[in-house]
Amino acid sequence: MRIGSGIDVHAFGPGDHVTLGGVRIEHTHGLVAHSDGDVVLHALCDALLGAAGLGDIGQHFSDRDPQWRGADSRRFVSHVMALLRKQGLAVVNADLTVLAESPRLGPHRDAMRGQIAQLLEVDPERVSLKATTTEGLGFLGRVEGIAAHAVVLLSGT
Repeated sequence: MRIGSGIDVHAFGPGDHVTLGGVRIEHTHGLVAHSDGDVVLHALCDALLGAAGLGDIGQHFSDRDPQWRGADSRRFVSHVMALLRKQGLAVVNADLTVLAESPRLGPHRDAMRGQIAQLLEVDPERVSLKATTTEGLGFLGRVEGIAAHAVVLLSGT
């Protein structure tokens, strides 16, 4: 068994939606990022890579590489899952937390869990997705951005 954790943060910027957990969510702002800025999937990739001892997301998908400009972060997770399979590793479960004042994630939670479960090749009940605010504190409380934290458990060699 191996455990990993990951964190990602992006600032809000111009736009009319955010992508979280592979799901497009209408919003008053977009996220400033080289790829689609999906903080949930970025934190998840870091957790998976860390548990497998394979570095971090920046080592695999550099923001200096033009091929990843505007990339759908589901591609990142799919690539990381292929690396895990090569090592004989599989996801047992994932526990994800989104920290943001907005958008509200309740209406999108099931779609996000389903998308993440599909990417991780597990049943949706193996994916926990929580959302919390920072009670108005800090840059998240001032609605300047969004953050996510992920913890995963892997089984295998």
